[in-house]
Amino acid sequence: MKSKIHKHDKVNVCVVRKNLYFILLVLITFSCKSPEARMPESVQSGSFLKESAERNKKLNALEQKMIESIMQSNPDKDYIASENGFWYYYTNKIESDTLTPMFGDVIDFDFSVSNLEGSEIYASESKTYIMDKEELFTGLREGLKLMKPSESVTFIFPSQIAYGYYGDENKIGTNVPLICEVTLNNINKNND
Repeated sequence: MKSKIHKHDKVNVCVVRKNLYFILLVLITFSCKSPEARMPESVQSGSFLKESAERNKKLNALEQKMIESIMQSNPDKDYIASENGFWYYYTNKIESDTLTPMFGDVIDFDFSVSNLEGSEIYASESKTYIMDKEELFTGLREGLKLMKPSESVTFIFPSQIAYGYYGDENKIGTNVPLICEVTLNNINKNND
């Protein structure tokens, strides 16, 4: 038996389809809307930065006192204050040579790392480094630029130019000032 579809049933089906298409179109339009940004939580303007700056000032002052104490307890060492915020003295100074590492030069050096109390963190090891093209903490990178081949220097680095807040994620913790004994063995000049 065949069912008969009446003309008004066809109209009803068309109306229902049109309504469904309209509803789908509305849903798709509004559901694809990109997410709105969350409103920020209200925080006193600049309070975090002010507190952070105060903590850093206190930390720097404490480290400065510790470093000054080390220098005063070693009056036989001729400490030099660098423009980059660290101190150093020569164990072996070369007067005749003027060659120092420049950008892109490949250098070989030996170094050991201690904390300010003199406890060894890393024993002496050799390293090859391409000046300013590889990662190296700020203080040591700037200190190497002052050295000539065969010179040995002892550097004292405040934590902010050593490994800072994060440490080295191995043996050096948060905000640890360092003493590094460094010997520059060789400089291979970049010919570019």
